[in-house]
Amino acid sequence: MSSSTQKRVYAKLPVCIVEDHNDVVSHIYRAIASKHLPMRNIKMIHLDSHPDLLIPVNMSADVVFDKDSLIDQLSIENWIMPMVYADHVSSVAWLHPPWAQQIQEGEHRMAVGKDSSTTTIRVTSKDDYFLSDGLYVPEEQLENPKALTLNVVLVNPAPRSHAAHTETDALRWQPKKPRSDSQGTDCPFPPGSSGLECAAVLQPGGGDSGPADKGSPGYVVNTLLSVVKETDPYILDVDLDFFSCKNPFKELYTQEEYAILQQLYGFRRPSATASEEAIGECVELRVHQLEDLEAAFADLLEDDAHETVLRWAANPGMAPLAQLVSSLKARDQSPDYEMVHQAGLTCDYSELPHHISTEEEIDGLLLAVEQILTALPKPTLVTMSRLRYFLNPRSSRQYLDSQDAAVVVALMET
Repeated sequence: MSSSTQKRVYAKLPVCIVEDHNDVVSHIYRAIASKHLPMRNIKMIHLDSHPDLLIPVNMSADVVFDKDSLIDQLSIENWIMPMVYADHVSSVAWLHPPWAQQIQEGEHRMAVGKDSSTTTIRVTSKDDYFLSDGLYVPEEQLENPKALTLNVVLVNPAPRSHAAHTETDALRWQPKKPRSDSQGTDCPFPPGSSGLECAAVLQPGGGDSGPADKGSPGYVVNTLLSVVKETDPYILDVDLDFFSCKNPFKELYTQEEYAILQQLYGFRRPSATASEEAIGECVELRVHQLEDLEAAFADLLEDDAHETVLRWAANPGMAPLAQLVSSLKARDQSPDYEMVHQAGLTCDYSELPHHISTEEEIDGLLLAVEQILTALPKPTLVTMSRLRYFLNPRSSRQYLDSQDAAVVVALMET
C-alpha cells in the first residue's frame, strides 16, 4: 500500500463539539481529507433523539460533490444522507432513547441515489419517516445508487442499582484476548473470535450469559458489534438531546394552533399491503400537499390580508388555515409564517420527540452509554452537538453540559 493511501491515526482522539448538528460535516470532511477517515465505507454510531436522516427536498444531488455549496444547504435534520450519496458513509446505527420512535426498530437496507426525474437525492426505504417527506422512489428510478445499512437500536436507561458496579462492569466489558480453544469457558462464540462478542453477552452487574433484554447495554453492544468490527474506522456522533429533549415548537404555539398544524400537515400513510403503484400515488399526493402548504405560507408572508387567507383556505384540505391565521394574529400582528411552516413539517405521522428527563433518567442513560462505549472499539472521530433549544432549560441542562461531554471524552481517551 502506498503512503498516500495508508490510514493515518490521530495522536489523540479528536472530539469536535458544535451547536448546530450539521456543522459536524465540516469536521468529518476534514478527517477524510487528512486520511484519518477513509474516502468510502465510513460507519457511524449516532446517539440522538432525532434520526437526522431526511434530505434537503429540492437540493440538486450533484451538490454533494461541491463541499462548500453542500455545507451551505444542510440543516440539523438532513446532514447524513448527502454524505451517503457522496459515497462516504455506508452504515449508520441510530441509537435512540425510549421516547424517540420515528423509524421502525431493526435493520433497514436501502439505496440512496439521484432521482432521474427530479435530479434530487431520494431513497428506496418505504418507512413512514421517508414516505411522509416524499423522499421515496423505486430503485429503478435512481441513478448512481449507493447502499446504506441503517440499524435502529433502542437504548434504555441502566437501573441505578448498576451504578455501584460500574468499575467492575467496565473491566468485565473490556475486549478480551482471542483464545485458541473453548475449553473451560462458557462463551458461545467459536475459537479464534475477537473476544469482543464474548464480552458483550455478559450482563452488567452479573456474569450470566444469554440473550440481553431489548434496550439493555448488552443488547445494544451485541447489535453494534455485528456492525462495527475492531479495526473499522467509524464516527461516534452524540447529540446531547439523546439524554433530554424538548419540542421547541410547543413553546411557540398554543395547543389549539399545534392541533391545527397537525390537521393541515397530517400524512395518510399507505396500507401495509399497498402496491408499488399505490405507494407512488401516496408519495405524489404528499409532495403536492407540502408544496401547496409551502406556497400558502410564502404568500402569507408577503400579504396575510383576509382575502388572501380565504383564497388559500378554499383549497382542498386547507380550510383550517383561516382559524390558524386568526389565532396567530391575535397574539402577534406579524406572525413568522416561515417558522409556522417549519413547525408544520414536523406534524406528519408523529410529533417531534418531547421528553424533559429527570436527573435520575439522565444518570441512567449516561450509565448505559458508558457501559456501551466501554465495550466498543475506539472510534476514529467523536462529534458532538449541543443544540440548546432542543434541550430542557431546567437545572439538568447545566448538568448535561458538564457531565456528558466529560463521560464521552474520558471513555474514548482510555
